[in-house]
Amino acid sequence: MGIKTTKDSIDLGIVTNNGPAMFAFYRDVLGLEHTGDMPMPVSVGGTMHRFACGTTVVKLVVPAKASPNKPAPGGLAGGTGYRYWTVSVSNLDEIVATAKQAGRRVPIPRTNVRPGVDIAMIEDPDGNWVELLELRAS
Repeated sequence: MGIKTTKDSIDLGIVTNNGPAMFAFYRDVLGLEHTGDMPMPVSVGGTMHRFACGTTVVKLVVPAKASPNKPAPGGLAGGTGYRYWTVSVSNLDEIVATAKQAGRRVPIPRTNVRPGVDIAMIEDPDGNWVELLELRAS
C-alpha cells in the first residue's frame, strides 16, 4: 500500500518574508512562468504566487505577517530537513550565468557527479538551494 498519485510531479511550497526578491529570483533568474496569484485561505493569510516548472507548481507564499523564524543557512551542511530541490534542465550554463549576473550565489558550480550527469547549486534570496541537473550525451 502507498499513496496513489494523481499527478506525475509534486508541488513545492516556499514560505518567505522576502516576497519581491524571491518573486524576481524564481521568475527572472530561473525563468519560471508566473501563472497567477491567490490569497492564502489558511491562518497565515497573505498571498501565494504560483510558478510553473514543468508539471510542478512552485508556490511562493508571502504571509500577511512576517515570520520571526529564518531558514537554517549553509545549504546542504547547514542543517537537516528539506535543504534543496532539483530541476532537470538542458541549459545549465545559461542559468548559472544568469544567476551570477543577478548577483546570486552559486555555491556549487557545474560539477560532474557521475558519467553524463552535471549539477550546479544556486542560492535563492532566502538561502534555499536549487539544484540544476543536466544530462549530457555520452
